[in-house]
Amino acid sequence: QVRLVESGGGLVQPGGSLRLSCAASGSISSTNTMGWYRQAPGNERELVARIRTGGIVDYADSVKGRFTISRENANNMLYLQMSRLKPEDTAVYYCHAVVVFVNYWGQGTQVTVSS
Repeated sequence: QVRLVESGGGLVQPGGSLRLSCAASGSISSTNTMGWYRQAPGNERELVARIRTGGIVDYADSVKGRFTISRENANNMLYLQMSRLKPEDTAVYYCHAVVVFVNYWGQGTQVTVSS
């Protein structure tokens, strides 16, 4: 069993920055794929960024150059540094992990970009 707990969401002005954190616990290792997804009202959940086995990193085109995903394996932490935020980045952001072909999700954290 794996538990994921996100933190760090909030309200930020366009052009601002936020850092999301995800604390993972349970049967998870540094080789498991972990990532961030987001879902805006009326939209499907979409991949934002992920770190796959071997340290391969994928980003959605919409966030490339603005967001950075990182992982702290010693403490089972996952981060998403978000910069130059835009109103269209507004969504609930979810931490995700795949462990033995099972998908695990956090409860989500709201990010709102508005002036």
